Amino acid sequence: MTPTPVGMRCPECSRNRTPVRTMASITGRDPVLTYVLIGINVLLFLGSRGSSNAYFDLVLAAGPVADGDLWRPITSAFLHAQGAFGFLHIGFNMYLLYILGQLLEPSLGKWRFGGIYFASLLTGAFGAILLSSPNSYTVGASGAVFGLMGAGVVFLRARGIDPMQSGLGPTILINLLFPFLFPGLNVSIGGHLGGLAGGALAGWASRA
Repeated sequence: MTPTPVGMRCPECSRNRTPVRTMASITGRDPVLTYVLIGINVLLFLGSRGSSNAYFDLVLAAGPVADGDLWRPITSAFLHAQGAFGFLHIGFNMYLLYILGQLLEPSLGKWRFGGIYFASLLTGAFGAILLSSPNSYTVGASGAVFGLMGAGVVFLRARGIDPMQSGLGPTILINLLFPFLFPGLNVSIGGHLGGLAGGALAGWASRA
């Protein structure tokens, strides 16, 4: 017999591994769009390394939409800060996107998942503009990721699961407190709040 954390088992049984059941294995759908979004963010981050500020002025921020640059709320969600903080910025966002994508996309399908992501990045950009100024620059996928967290809360509650016990609730609270704990990092509070609200509303609408 072989000792295991669940008691004594015969050698044949201890060699068997119970397959882990994930949402992808249950539905038979892989989170392809999640991988595509991560790939786009990483490629643009690497491609913009060493670029001058003019690069950012051309395509990124959720900023000067007043000048007619209406593409900025979209492009801003696919670019991240440069410098040492940039690696932490994109790394944390992509890690959360990967986790949330594994949770949501297989059950929702790529179209509804993509709709929630797109709605969240727009409301995140709007929140950043509203709580800063129309001429300031903001970048990052945080608004869209917060939106996925908001949608995740909606779906968990619909299934009778307490978000605080799932770990998603504490993750949201910690990230909302992050700008106040580290004010020198210039984290966009408006982007987070806007994305969270937009994702929750889009998640609720997608259940109809």
